[in-house]
Amino acid sequence: MKVESPLEACARANGKGAAELFRRLKNPYFLGDEPALTQTLGWIDGWTSRASEYAVAAETASDVAAAVNFARRHGIRPVVKGGGHSYFGNSNAEGSLLIWTRGMRSVVMHDHFVPFGASLPSKGVEAVSIGAGAIWGDVYRKVAAEGGRYVQGGGCLTVGVAGFVQGGGFGSFSKTFGTGAANLLEAEVVTADGKIRIANAHSEPELFYALKGGGGGTFGIVTRLTLKTYPLPDSISAILFSVQAKSDAAWSALVARTIDFYAEALFVPEWGEQLNFRPGRKLTISMLCHGLTAEQIKVVWAPFISWIADRSGDYELGGEPFVLSVPARRFWDPSFLKSMPGIVLNDDRPGAPQDNLFWATNQGEAGQIIHAYQSCWLPSRLLRSDRRSALVEALVEASSKWSVGLHTNKGLAGGTAEALRLARQTATNPEVLDAFALLICAAEGPPAWPGIPGHEPDLGTGRVEAERVSAAMAPIKNLVPNAGSYVSEADYFGSHWQAAYWGGNFPRLLAAKKRYDPTNLFRGHHCIGQPETMGQPDLGSFT
Repeated sequence: MKVESPLEACARANGKGAAELFRRLKNPYFLGDEPALTQTLGWIDGWTSRASEYAVAAETASDVAAAVNFARRHGIRPVVKGGGHSYFGNSNAEGSLLIWTRGMRSVVMHDHFVPFGASLPSKGVEAVSIGAGAIWGDVYRKVAAEGGRYVQGGGCLTVGVAGFVQGGGFGSFSKTFGTGAANLLEAEVVTADGKIRIANAHSEPELFYALKGGGGGTFGIVTRLTLKTYPLPDSISAILFSVQAKSDAAWSALVARTIDFYAEALFVPEWGEQLNFRPGRKLTISMLCHGLTAEQIKVVWAPFISWIADRSGDYELGGEPFVLSVPARRFWDPSFLKSMPGIVLNDDRPGAPQDNLFWATNQGEAGQIIHAYQSCWLPSRLLRSDRRSALVEALVEASSKWSVGLHTNKGLAGGTAEALRLARQTATNPEVLDAFALLICAAEGPPAWPGIPGHEPDLGTGRVEAERVSAAMAPIKNLVPNAGSYVSEADYFGSHWQAAYWGGNFPRLLAAKKRYDPTNLFRGHHCIGQPETMGQPDLGSFT
């Protein structure tokens, strides 16, 4: 199919229809269903979302193989888009052939899955096979709401399954169930030679290893993934609230009490998600857990809430803490989610499926322009009583310059032995095993595109905010120099990215790349490949 970009059309028309187009760009389903668009529209001084000339709307692995063979024979760069959530822009490139897997969205559950080539007899395991174009909302609805099982996926309902797994993605409960990559049992993948291969621990084991965290679209194009499933927890629960400190001294004390409380009460497999420290001395809490009732959550958090209440002269709660506990089978059930206005938003296109929902908190990402994005894993030793003060000081200094968030589910320290065991078998940087959280500091702007009057990227603001993010990260980097980072949520301009993303696993991944893609057909920014193509920014970036 010929790809026509609505952004390019709007620019040619001197902005005619821009108001409606930019309203639609805040709908992640619109972005996903348009082959010319990506969920992130660019990165200031990095890249700009550019449509491919043509796309193959793949429905089968054979379609993908035909597209790969065509691209290789004619010297055309192929790119692949499933969910299209790449922050580095690797699912788009001007002049490329897009292999669009959006239509490959099957979700099939298994009671006794046996990987290809496994020794028999084998009773198999409970699992789910997922097409490369599926998004997590599709999968949770089928596996959890309808099937009564749990699969480790992403928090955002519109993230693509294939890219998530290949990046080593985390979910809210990765400390219990491991990463997406750790739960991969088997993948169907088309390699650069156009062959359809089955990769698992028994068949193509080095390719299988590379797909478990080595980076999406780097070693081939995945067409189907099979993931392990688990018994569904009894409940999924959340607590959300904010606290405002009234002085610098009170703020330092609050940050210290928050870290103490996390280390003493929440550094366990059941809890995940975010503790955010913001400029203006504001703390926001958005934490999830499984297996606890609302009353049990209140008991867990009572000492922290009481500590704040006893110091009303120093702190102000931003309203009563919101506590929610629901049967896990209902947590991703569209009919239940629709009963909670403000929690989810719907796909507002005429005729859109009623089950097309997304978390309201994720709307800000739709069509975003990234100004800066930096992250690093924080080792668990920082939670020791003799090290906490250094962590607190770094967080206080950082948050005076920009918001910093501790994503506690994106570090596996404190997790189950099984989650750690499975993670060791993936390509993700081993630092994740001893990290209690991934610290993220980022800035973004609303949808924008060059040449559309009134909607062009704000380069001045973007660069100023990028400087502030770097300033906020300075005390963190002093605390944990050369810390590793998560490949899917990292700095586009990072220098030592090979070591940051994969650590000692990089040589093994490079060997797999040379074996399965010796000509570097599948390439992108900060992807494993030949030296001359590593880390080179795409042309046409915001400058």
